[in-house]
Amino acid sequence: MALIEPRTLKGFRDYLPEQMIPREALIDTARRVFRSYGFLPIDTPALEYEEILTGKGGEETDKQLYRFEDQGGRKVAMRFDLTVPLARFVAQHSGELGLPFKRYHIATVWRGESPQRGRYREFMQCDFDTIGTESVVSDIETVLVIHDLLRAIGFEKFTIRINHRQYLMILLEILGFSSQQTEVLRVLDKRDKIGVEGVRSALTEIGFAEEKARELILHVDAASIDPGGMKDPRLELQKRRLHEVREAVLAAGVHKDRVRVDHSIARGLDYYTGIVFETQLDDLAGIGSVCSGGRYDNLANLYTKEKLPGVGASLGLDRLLAAMEELGIGEKRGSTAPVFLPYFDEGHLADYLRLAARLRAAGIGVELYPDCKKLGAQLKYADRRGFRFALVLGEDEWKSGRCQIKDLGTGATRSVALDGASGALSPDLLAALR
Repeated sequence: MALIEPRTLKGFRDYLPEQMIPREALIDTARRVFRSYGFLPIDTPALEYEEILTGKGGEETDKQLYRFEDQGGRKVAMRFDLTVPLARFVAQHSGELGLPFKRYHIATVWRGESPQRGRYREFMQCDFDTIGTESVVSDIETVLVIHDLLRAIGFEKFTIRINHRQYLMILLEILGFSSQQTEVLRVLDKRDKIGVEGVRSALTEIGFAEEKARELILHVDAASIDPGGMKDPRLELQKRRLHEVREAVLAAGVHKDRVRVDHSIARGLDYYTGIVFETQLDDLAGIGSVCSGGRYDNLANLYTKEKLPGVGASLGLDRLLAAMEELGIGEKRGSTAPVFLPYFDEGHLADYLRLAARLRAAGIGVELYPDCKKLGAQLKYADRRGFRFALVLGEDEWKSGRCQIKDLGTGATRSVALDGASGALSPDLLAALR
């Protein structure tokens, strides 16, 4: 029988332990921050009825959906984000949940788009949302969660850019872009990737005069927060709302350089109706937004007559991990237990097993090597895996009741007693391994 070539689909990837360990650490950090604000965990199916997902994120998103007909003849699709399934979820379970409802959801999504730096066709999102309130407090809190998330992960230099969708919609109306709002917003959303001239060119390609395109760019430019001659009271209202959010965030202790009003932020998905957010790493802006979202007050209207406004954001897990790797942030390890226990004295297998169990009971992770081999070969394995310590116990150590603790980072070795006066593991041993 011919062998099948082991390979993965384009845009999909395997994760080796060296990649999964920081990935899980990042998820644990996100979960801890979400819970600190009172967000609750949920989960939804990867597969939804096609009609649940289509037409919610826009024409471009619909093209990226993985969809098919199942064995029962049902038209189904795989979720492209976690926000649309949330709208369906809350509409279906609002009576059980109570409102407002704060949830977080960490799960895989799928988009059939072109793979690029830090972006894949299968990726994980870490979402948090507040449903059932239009209060500006929830908008403010969303910015605070984004801020705390980035800091907890280990970043200090980042900028959360905020805008209001209604500001852009009103501006487009004033400038005569109303007939093609969706297309224009998508072009603006690509500004960081294609630049100002790319935006201008794209606007002319969809039918706008050069002068009109330049005028729009002038008024959404990040440096033109208060464009001259544009004194429409509706624009002033949206600017005051953005100012209110920013001032409240600063009052909560966020540094002023970390939050900025930027009228070029559009967000490409059609369901956003209010404030929108994008977060850039100051030292790696080219990788794109690592945490983005906004307010969507009408999304659940397709599923229920109950008013279910919402606001939230999503942490771009894989993109952020790519950034961390590029910036050298985070510890690289190939082991999940800090202590390695070599097994090289066959007559003491029961003692090795007993010691490993006692250490785990004391809260210290231990990996016991499964094969009785020469110590040098086992230590080479431990060094490659990235363990912090190795506990070396041969015939002499078992007889004397002492063990050798080898620091695998520095190579230093010290001898400590296994048991203390009470018969428990010695304090010196436990202190050395923590």
